[in-house]
Amino acid sequence: MKKLLAAMLAAASCASAVQAQQERVSADASPPILTLERAIAAAGGAAPSADAAEAGIEAARANRTIARLRPNPVAEAQVENVVGTGPYSGLRSAETTMGVALPIELGGKRSARVAVANAQLSRAELEAAIAAVDVRLQVTSLYVEAIAAERRLSTAGDQLRIADDALRAARVRVQAGRASPLEEQRADVAKINAAASLERAARRTDVARLNLARRLGRSVDGPLDTGLLDQLPEAPYGPMIAPSASGTLTLAAADADLAIADAGIRLARANRVPDLNVGPALRRLEATNDAAAVFAILIPIPLFNSGRAAVAQASAERARAEARRRMTALDVDQAIAEAQAEAANAETTARATAGPALAAAQEAARIARIGYREGKFGQLDLLDAERTLADTRVAAIDALANYHNARARLERLIAPAPQGGDQ
Repeated sequence: MKKLLAAMLAAASCASAVQAQQERVSADASPPILTLERAIAAAGGAAPSADAAEAGIEAARANRTIARLRPNPVAEAQVENVVGTGPYSGLRSAETTMGVALPIELGGKRSARVAVANAQLSRAELEAAIAAVDVRLQVTSLYVEAIAAERRLSTAGDQLRIADDALRAARVRVQAGRASPLEEQRADVAKINAAASLERAARRTDVARLNLARRLGRSVDGPLDTGLLDQLPEAPYGPMIAPSASGTLTLAAADADLAIADAGIRLARANRVPDLNVGPALRRLEATNDAAAVFAILIPIPLFNSGRAAVAQASAERARAEARRRMTALDVDQAIAEAQAEAANAETTARATAGPALAAAQEAARIARIGYREGKFGQLDLLDAERTLADTRVAAIDALANYHNARARLERLIAPAPQGGDQ
């Protein structure tokens, strides 16, 4: 019994220790990495442009519901032969008519209104899609700037440590009488400049994170995916394809504007057809206390406004929409071609700067440090090698950031239009 009790106590003790260790691990675990896709998803829910686009869709749907409604009937009441002279004085000969007039739309006005509303709804849905890809582009740019700023901050910290090591080496050389005090002064200046660069980089990093947090609508305290900056295609950028605006969101929006204009012409032509107002009524004759049925038909006479001006206006709007559509196609083709060239050039620069150029600068700095410690190179050679390395590292970061931004702009231009719609 005692052995069993001891075993149970030991097991409970082990379980408590494991649980306590798991709690410590959970407490010490760092927050998950905020990836670019997570940032884009978070920004989509907090973007005012997304809210505006959604409100536009709701308004377009309500407008379509209104377009499907028929005109309301009109209640009519007339009193005749009253307050006259002779037998028509007072109300003795009054004739009271009560009825309802039912408007009847002719010329396909209702279907034309619905066509305009459907075209406007399709345009609103495209606006929502455009808002989504715009948010993606904005967040990508801010995210890339944030991780690039962190990489620059790390580079500035490395340069400060290198400058501190160089200052200590210079002091040893000066104290040993192998160098003049001028070398120590130069090393001290280099360290001061490196410290100032680190301070500036830290401030830029804070601002970049703050800008990203504003766009996401939440604080950004956890780590970012800094490895994204180094991601380049496995193969170099191939030959550029012939740019085409076909199927892109931008051209689809121009097509939607043209569809609205076409529907507007149809509606203007339908409005030229006069409507009918028909309805039964009941008339009561006060003098004989009799009643009689009345049936009325009212037809407007298009004497002053025949609707030709409205058709001419709609036709002009359609011509303008078509011209803008052609202009948009040309502009998008040109923008895609320029974006392709920009992305290809940015990739070439990034591969060269972050690859062979950076490796050569690192090797040159390593050789200069060794040679300086052994007295084979002068301090100016060391400072020049370190400065070249720092500039190359920053240039590599900038080149990688430029590549990712260029790719994001190209993807925004070639973003496909959504298929289907709410009809």
